[in-house]
Amino acid sequence: MQVLWRDGKANAREITDALNKETPIAHSTVQTLLRKLEIKRAISHALDERTFVYCPLVPANKAAKEVSKEMIERMFEGSPAELVCHLIKQEQISKSEIQQIEKLLQEKKTT
Repeated sequence: MQVLWRDGKANAREITDALNKETPIAHSTVQTLLRKLEIKRAISHALDERTFVYCPLVPANKAAKEVSKEMIERMFEGSPAELVCHLIKQEQISKSEIQQIEKLLQEKKTT
């Protein structure tokens, strides 16, 4: 999805090549994932000559919201605070990220 959100559209080979820059992945695996994403209506395809060209149907922010909501429900008993606490305890957070988090928390306090 990151490739499609970044580029707007891509064929399976372009997606595979982009993903392989970071982590090796088989082209057949990418094709399988694309079929599953299409079934979930997260992407669609158009035919360009004999090649499927995929494009996202769901904006990144909407997908992130849905995934995080599902994760909070499944892993943290519906508590966003538990997720935040877990991330703060388990992950490396830079000083600038801490300042960003503190700013968001201050904004939340006033709303």
